[in-house]
Amino acid sequence: MLPAKTPTEASGFKALLKNRPFLFLWGGQVFSQIADKVLIVMGSALLTDYHVPARFATSAFSYLLIASTIPAILLGAAAGIFVDRYPKKKIMVLADILRAGLILLLPLLPKEFPVLLAIIFAHSLVTQASAPAEQSAIPLVVPPANLLTANAMFATTNVGSVILGFGIGETILTAVTQISRNGSQEILVASFYLVAAGLGKLVKIRETIDTSKHARKIKPWHELKEGFDYLQSNKILLNAMLQIAVLSSTIAALPILAVALTAQVGLVLKQFGSLVAPAGIGLVFGAGILGHFGQRLQQKSLPLVGFIIMSIALAIFTFVSNLPIALLCAGILGFGASLIQVPMQTLIQERTPKSMRGKVFGFQNNAVNIALSVPLVVTGPLTERFGLQPVLWGMSAIVMIAGLWTWNSTRHVLEDAL
Repeated sequence: MLPAKTPTEASGFKALLKNRPFLFLWGGQVFSQIADKVLIVMGSALLTDYHVPARFATSAFSYLLIASTIPAILLGAAAGIFVDRYPKKKIMVLADILRAGLILLLPLLPKEFPVLLAIIFAHSLVTQASAPAEQSAIPLVVPPANLLTANAMFATTNVGSVILGFGIGETILTAVTQISRNGSQEILVASFYLVAAGLGKLVKIRETIDTSKHARKIKPWHELKEGFDYLQSNKILLNAMLQIAVLSSTIAALPILAVALTAQVGLVLKQFGSLVAPAGIGLVFGAGILGHFGQRLQQKSLPLVGFIIMSIALAIFTFVSNLPIALLCAGILGFGASLIQVPMQTLIQERTPKSMRGKVFGFQNNAVNIALSVPLVVTGPLTERFGLQPVLWGMSAIVMIAGLWTWNSTRHVLEDAL
């Protein structure tokens, strides 16, 4: 069961708003997440200023996304090794400073496409250490009774940064370019990371690091195997991670499916974001409810309910030809996603020993990045080959089966864990 609250250990948003270390940690996440999204928008805009070889001209932006994704897929788990060895606060602050520095290098370097690819690749490389350090830091600054609410706020920020970063990214980048064209966009994005670093510096984390590890030579394969073996032996964590991966894969497919849905509901192609935004709003709304009332809900059944809601919403999309109903379905799908993301992330944090958090969250980061990448590769071709409705039915079935299977395989264990 979740740890009982003591009289002085209140839960809910009010308790977190009084927790200054958490507020600094959360504030740093807000700025770094927005910077990540605005950077993607900036990358597409910068391509007009760079010399791109003719053979890459039509797919230059795709190569930028690939350069950003490769480190996430290949090195996400390995980054957790370093997170377990060194203070989380230093890793987060250093990562933000390094990312700012890499972005500030762009105006000083030749305007060649390989240079831009190299900077984006290096930026993604640094980010891989930041993500597991951030997740590992949350339980260090938040009491157990407040973890569900804290994860609700972080989930809200993740989605909100997508809406805000992609929604206003082009507008603010255009505005600063009008003030000065010479490196103004890069300075703006770097400043977000520097603010995040400053807030991270203010976070007070009580953490005991085993300094004896520093003297030992790092054995990546051995330590990765140690983390993998731990996950294999811990059915609860592995199952929670699988549920988050299925959720991530479904959410990643939404923008591609939204493109195909636009004509069906009377929108033009460039308005596909109108169908994605309600899902984000639904997730934010659900996270807010969980953050406020989560301790009173029967948490062990929330993920199953979330998968059922998402499956039904995807199935309804196959019949929708009315825009308001499509928007409502997208919002309901996002709400269902919150019932999976927030409790499962909280469970992973509660059940992972401090000495293993870096490795576990590294593996989670790796699994989520792979899950996010798969739909980008297969959803479009499948939709073109079989049509939108069969793909939506297939996704609905996969989500339902995944939810029922993961729930059935661990429901007895979860009853004791949640």
